[in-house]
Amino acid sequence: MTDDLLARHRAVLPSWVTPYYGDDAIEIVTGSGRHVTDAAGRTYLDFFGGVLTNMLGYDIAEVREAVERQLRTGVVHTSTLYLIRQQVELAEKIARISGIPDARVCFTNSGTEANESALMFATNKRRSNQIIAIRNSYHGRTFAAMAITGHRSWGASQLSPLSVSWLSSGDRLRGRLAGLSGADHIDAAVEDLREVLATTTAGDVAALIAEPIQGVGGFVHAPDGLLGAFKKVLDEYGILLIADEVQTGWGRTGEHFWGYQAHDVVPDLITFAKGIGNGFALAGVVGRPDLLNAVPATSFSTFGGNPISTAAGNAVLDYVLDHNLQANALRVGTILLDGLREAATKAPIVAEVRGRGLMIGIEFVRPGTTEPDPALTMRVFDECRKGGLLVGKGGLYNNVLRMGPPLTLTEEEAREGLAILIHAIQTVNAETL
Repeated sequence: MTDDLLARHRAVLPSWVTPYYGDDAIEIVTGSGRHVTDAAGRTYLDFFGGVLTNMLGYDIAEVREAVERQLRTGVVHTSTLYLIRQQVELAEKIARISGIPDARVCFTNSGTEANESALMFATNKRRSNQIIAIRNSYHGRTFAAMAITGHRSWGASQLSPLSVSWLSSGDRLRGRLAGLSGADHIDAAVEDLREVLATTTAGDVAALIAEPIQGVGGFVHAPDGLLGAFKKVLDEYGILLIADEVQTGWGRTGEHFWGYQAHDVVPDLITFAKGIGNGFALAGVVGRPDLLNAVPATSFSTFGGNPISTAAGNAVLDYVLDHNLQANALRVGTILLDGLREAATKAPIVAEVRGRGLMIGIEFVRPGTTEPDPALTMRVFDECRKGGLLVGKGGLYNNVLRMGPPLTLTEEEAREGLAILIHAIQTVNAETL
């Protein structure tokens, strides 16, 4: 990115729209496969994929051709007031793989809007504005989505249309449930849920919303089976379960196609977004028909599920399934996780390497403690860029490197990125001694 473009950006966009790398912000001008090139001509291996959105990578022929075919028809937009073949075909596929019997699908433009829609369905069905959410969660940037986001850095407004009660996060390093075994963690979390229901709600709660792995929260996740244990309690009260799969869906975790499948449960509603469009604006909710039909007013979506985005979505989902990218995520993700965990044993600045498949977080602390060190994290972040690797940041204390490479990442590219990561960690670790 040139200095002039950065200055122009700062002159016309809000101050909170802040590109990575500060005064050295980059403009990405071309992309191919898992690599992008900036305006200065430097090429990077991309391990963040537009925040886990470019799920197949860049310039994928099948997606490009599907979009071009739709463009050649001259029909870019009609709205849901008319039949859209691409929309129906994609909805059929998503309903079939959702795991929810006789599912219905509602398309939106973003994960935030998908979560807003899920909240609308749940509160309409239950005739209650009470929601249970998880601390350290992130669900979006609109009014209700912010209300259920348990991450103060993203709480742009404390006003809320909902009555929200909070459960402890699955953080294993710090917090109320830190250090517990998997079984003890689940027992304590279920007890916490029962206490919250008995004390801070009126009983008739609409839904509990949870990310199987907390994305912006730094890829924190509770033990397998927790959501299933929660669901048994929720069913006693008729409370719905919403799985926010915006970041965990489409095989990214490697072991499962949906994150919820690690928990021996079937949600009532699933929200999805990001990777399904591979850069095109596409998101939605899939769920029980009685819930998606629980809208008493006439409604439609101007842009949700438009012909261009759903043409891309069909091509993306077909590619994921035809190329078994879930298995690839497990295979190359294991290379990264194993290599990073081995490197972490020699780097006291690393408190934990966590994640599944191609959803990986590295948490940095002051050596010998669990005290978060965001400044040190930033140094590792910058070292990665110097080495030719783009990664993300996150976590409650902004001390986690987040990585969500395209699911098409090759073993060779995984090892290339791993070498850059290890060098960055070792460089900064040596500077702290």
